[in-house]
Amino acid sequence: MADFLLEIGCEEIPARMIVPASQELHERIHKLLARERLSAGSAITCFDTPRRLALLASGVAAAQEDVAEQIVGPSANIAYKDGQPTPAALGFAKKAGADVSRLERVTTPKGECVAVRVNKKGRSAAEILTEHLPKELAAIYWPKNMYWRKPNERFVRPVRWMVAMLDGEVLAFEFDGIRSGTISRGHRILSDAAVSIPRAGSAYVDSLRAAKVLGRTEREHQIRKALDAATRTIPGARWREDPALLDAVVNLTEFPSAILGSFDKQFLELPEEVLVTVMRDHQKYFALEDAESKLLPYFLAVLNTDGDPQGLIRHGNERVLRARFNDARFFWQTDQKKSLLDRLELLRNVTFQKDLGSYYEKTQRVQRLCSWLSEIIRQSGMPVRPGVIHKAACLAKTDLTTELVKEFTELQGIVGGLYARAQQLDPSLPEATRLAISDAIYDHYKPESTEDAVPRSMEGAVLSISDKADTIAGMFALGLVPSGSKDPFALRRQANAIIKVIAERNLPLRVVEMLRDARAGYKGSGAEKKFVDEATFGVSVSTFFRERLEFYMNDVRGYAYDVVKAVLAADASDVGDALARAEALSNVRDSAEYTFVYFEAISSAFRRMKNILRQAAENKLRIADRVDSAILELETEKELARVIERTIESVERSRAARDYDEALREIAELRPLIDKFFDDVMVMVDDDNLRANRLALLRTVVKEFSTIADFSEMATEGKSNS
Repeated sequence: MADFLLEIGCEEIPARMIVPASQELHERIHKLLARERLSAGSAITCFDTPRRLALLASGVAAAQEDVAEQIVGPSANIAYKDGQPTPAALGFAKKAGADVSRLERVTTPKGECVAVRVNKKGRSAAEILTEHLPKELAAIYWPKNMYWRKPNERFVRPVRWMVAMLDGEVLAFEFDGIRSGTISRGHRILSDAAVSIPRAGSAYVDSLRAAKVLGRTEREHQIRKALDAATRTIPGARWREDPALLDAVVNLTEFPSAILGSFDKQFLELPEEVLVTVMRDHQKYFALEDAESKLLPYFLAVLNTDGDPQGLIRHGNERVLRARFNDARFFWQTDQKKSLLDRLELLRNVTFQKDLGSYYEKTQRVQRLCSWLSEIIRQSGMPVRPGVIHKAACLAKTDLTTELVKEFTELQGIVGGLYARAQQLDPSLPEATRLAISDAIYDHYKPESTEDAVPRSMEGAVLSISDKADTIAGMFALGLVPSGSKDPFALRRQANAIIKVIAERNLPLRVVEMLRDARAGYKGSGAEKKFVDEATFGVSVSTFFRERLEFYMNDVRGYAYDVVKAVLAADASDVGDALARAEALSNVRDSAEYTFVYFEAISSAFRRMKNILRQAAENKLRIADRVDSAILELETEKELARVIERTIESVERSRAARDYDEALREIAELRPLIDKFFDDVMVMVDDDNLRANRLALLRTVVKEFSTIADFSEMATEGKSNS
């Protein structure tokens, strides 16, 4: 066994691209070692910094094991003529490195062929890696690439050095005009000299550490310590935890430290959201807050060096931040000269999408959709304020015309909510109503990810859903459906958000119907001429949201794969209902009581019933429209027919009340009768009428009891039957 090291050194890689590229390199090398039979017990770790992607693999086989394999050649009829080998047989034997007398006849899917068994000598790991590494490096996906030197070679940034070693042996190959060797480089500022790597393994990490280059985990630990130390100099302060920002600065440094800076207290008059956005998104600074989470006039900057003894870097950062804050204050004050209501007309000149018109037109569509959804929610008995939603929808996009959003695009929606709170929208509005409108506007982009919170109010939730539904409906109507990794309009993210809001707010909204209503909002517009037909739209939207709901139930809610499949096979149109059915099904599945044992048998029985019905359909056998008990012969099947009729009514009552746990228990109670039916009854008999009624009985069971879940999708293997 050997240790393998690969390092690609280059100019600084964009921070957001480092982790995905490192993960892909890990996956590619893992597959390469497995494919070439070199990965017996190997463990792979990544070592990435802004200037390098590196990978260490231990336990790599030094060479492939020799293997015996059978090589299949031409057809026996071609290989032999009158019992003598033909040129085809001789050529095959020569190519395989075997004497023609060793050829044997074998039966293959293509007929009888000749074959020969040969011993294939394993290749060395060094030979294999040297051959394949350039191809693996070239295949790494980057959102953006650079081309230089050779026009057919590309990488995210110019490659400056490469290290490739198997233990102490150099794996010599070339990529992008750079030859691999044993020379790496240290920190650009603190130790930019060449670093000689003696061998693969821990010596690599130790050599870089001595040259002021730390691994990802060490960098994060060092950053946290530095932030804590700097913060302790301000009594009662704490730095605001920000996982995304922490990831960013980890990927911007090789040997980090932190400094504390300050800004004028007068800037605290600006909204906290503006100040934090400037610090975090534009400057990569951490904010400081007091014990009550109020912002303090300080910031923390992470440096890619070992300190700032003379304070020059701190002073420069304070100057930059002061200029940024002055800009933000100027934009805020300038924007207040025109109210959000006055900005509504300006949306006519802001394009939403080239075929779908302006944001003014989108605002009108979203208002109508909000009205429809509000009425559905109101009729369900849930509290909602349609007037608040209508006014919030009217103003939600007006902040796109403000100078603050033009400068800080990350604050879309948030600025609108802040301005609605700061401005007197309508003197006749009660203060509580004005604040409710502000909150709905502020939250209408939420949730921006599956980890993000949903809007705080029902009004914000309806506005959020309507805004996203209008976008998805318009794009799908134009045929702009996400495919593979391509989703330029982030429709998957917006669909995930719709499902999350409906689920967490338990809203009585059926997604596909809502999207059809959203599409209807485009009626009479110029875009309608370019729309796909409604049938195509309905199918694509239904398929898309089913995939998104499956993702939400599997990855966010954590339901088992087969539970989700079974539930969505029954009905995927109502998010809340699907979640309730999945919860009940999971409860039964995980139950140690008799219910699970019965239910497991029911799942197996449903698969058997569906197989019988499928065979009947394939053979074009008649199935009665309804079960006629008078035609049934055996008491077992007659009793099943009677019990099923009663159970259907009982299950339907439980289903209407969404008491799915009880409904599943009632279905599970059918187990003894169904077992007895299959023991006593032959379904596929010769008598056409009897067979048709028995098939109708099975179809009734499958149809009526699959409204909760398609039990045939449930996995039962490996579960106890005791």
